[in-house]
Amino acid sequence: MADLMRGKRGLIMGVANDRSIAWGIAKAMATEGAELAFSYQGEAFGKRVEPLAESLGSDFLVDVDVMNDESMDAAFGLIGERWGALDFVVHAIAYSDKNELTGRFINTTRDNFKNSLCISCFSFIDVARRAAPLMKNGGTLLTLTYQGSNRVTPYYNVMGVAKAALESSVRYLANDLGPDGIRVNAISPGPMKTLAGAAIGGARKTFRLTEANAPLRANATLEAVGGTAVYLASDYGACTTGEIVRVDGGFHVLSMPQPENL
Repeated sequence: MADLMRGKRGLIMGVANDRSIAWGIAKAMATEGAELAFSYQGEAFGKRVEPLAESLGSDFLVDVDVMNDESMDAAFGLIGERWGALDFVVHAIAYSDKNELTGRFINTTRDNFKNSLCISCFSFIDVARRAAPLMKNGGTLLTLTYQGSNRVTPYYNVMGVAKAALESSVRYLANDLGPDGIRVNAISPGPMKTLAGAAIGGARKTFRLTEANAPLRANATLEAVGGTAVYLASDYGACTTGEIVRVDGGFHVLSMPQPENL
């Protein structure tokens, strides 16, 4: 432990279980000395998150529905009351009807398109608007994306469009909040065995494909993503903003599979 996050307080949004990317980030932040709060939505997720939070020494949990303004206001109000300030937020929230992640993109419905974009993209903007006033001495906003944002990925469908919008939002927010000393970045891991990843059709094939062909011949790990988040939120990331940082074993540099897999 190097205490890179000692003295910093942050909110982790999107932990579903101990295989969540948000959990990998939370563990890395806590290991480096950060004090954490966790959000959850509804009693069922609260029961999952509470013991995980306790294992990292946190008793600060807030129930948040990112589709409800009153819920969002209340959550950030509680953070303001308890801490008075905030140093970082990790936004690991995305959603789409999994029935629309198995067919053709052209069949995306209007309702699911709006819902996916609102939860997966607009919620980050909404979080930023409420978190920024608490970042009185600057801070960091982090979100998670995926390569399906700029390259067609089978079965990713509307989530690819939502992540493209999210990545664009990162750049615009970085420009808006830069004068306040607030950095905004996204981490783009390769395929990972998470609850969210399992909802995408062909997930196992994609995982095997990227592992066999990435230059490092490996997929991202929770520890690698967590370490990247620590760098971005620590003082070492002081001049990095508006970036999409890829943690995918180098898969994004390829134009075709490795020769032995052709």
